[in-house]
Amino acid sequence: MGAELSTARWLAPTSFVIDFAAQTYGMLSSPNMKDIHDANISFFSPQPYFIAGFFFPQQLFQLAWLWRLYKAEASQKDVSSMVDFAPFYALGNFCIATWMIFWNNNNLKVSNVFVVINSVAQLYYISRRLPPMDTSSTNSVLTHIVSKTFAGIGVLDLLHNFSVAYFVNTQPSTVVKVATGIGFGLLSATSDWIFGGCLVYDLVALAVGQSVYGNVGWSRLLGIYAGGATAIVGMRNFFSPPYNKGLRGDYQSL
Repeated sequence: MGAELSTARWLAPTSFVIDFAAQTYGMLSSPNMKDIHDANISFFSPQPYFIAGFFFPQQLFQLAWLWRLYKAEASQKDVSSMVDFAPFYALGNFCIATWMIFWNNNNLKVSNVFVVINSVAQLYYISRRLPPMDTSSTNSVLTHIVSKTFAGIGVLDLLHNFSVAYFVNTQPSTVVKVATGIGFGLLSATSDWIFGGCLVYDLVALAVGQSVYGNVGWSRLLGIYAGGATAIVGMRNFFSPPYNKGLRGDYQSL
């Protein structure tokens, strides 16, 4: 998957506008997306305001990244990474916008398909295509923040939507509890500060949500997982710093 800079300049912002419009519709319609959330609780249902709390600052980083993409010249450092990410970014926005339509119509199984596509695509990008961050490059830093926060919230979306699509009002089995701990542990062990921080945020959102919904034991276990993930991410990044600093900085103001 790839794109030219000229294509990326219109594709990425168009997808942002479409997704933003869909999210606005989801919040203002009746029933709205929180109404659907509250009517379909499962063992991976987060506290919904954590998603809103993630959404706002992430939008600001997206706008900064889009502005840098709009201003970019093909010869600039790390523009190729921005252009390479643009189709994945657009795919994510289109999937989330489509998800909203089916979610607000309470068609959770179909909405889950678009969550799976988005989450898998974003995880593939950050694990297979994204070059190491160069802290001297604004373009590189923003591309890492946007792509990894997309993937990080995508993990929460994947767990949440799958559980409510197929396991509404169901308690987590022992297999689910063990797999959750192992899965987050393995992801944390390979994560930088950005994606690792998102994983911890996901677990806290799940722990708080499950506490609110009365699953106190499961909530406590998720909280323990969050603490464990924090320790793993911290140790991994302390002993093996994930970022590079180029020989020549190219910092530019937005």
